[in-house]
Amino acid sequence: RGRRQVLLRPSSKVVVKFLQVMQKNGYIGEFEVVDDHRAGKIVVELIGRLNKCGVISPRFDVPVKNVEQWVQDILPSRGFGHIVLTTTFGIMDHDEARRKHTGGKLLGFFY
Repeated sequence: RGRRQVLLRPSSKVVVKFLQVMQKNGYIGEFEVVDDHRAGKIVVELIGRLNKCGVISPRFDVPVKNVEQWVQDILPSRGFGHIVLTTTFGIMDHDEARRKHTGGKLLGFFY
């Protein structure tokens, strides 16, 4: 039995968008941005589905044709987990990027 909620700091627009992608895929519950007139904090409710999440630094370029290769390299198995890309259409996971037929820069992953 793990934690029910975690505190992330500092908050940023990129982190919020990343969390929205995770929320849309059902990996986390609600999250709340706490504005303390500084860098800010984020309180995330966990629902026990998240095993690992991380960022990839540097933010590698990922063309459309190489998305599959990156998915194989980073995620533990097929059809499991998501890679988050920042594209010209905004921050999204690799499935949505494939549907929109766009590449981008690699932000991170979660599963």
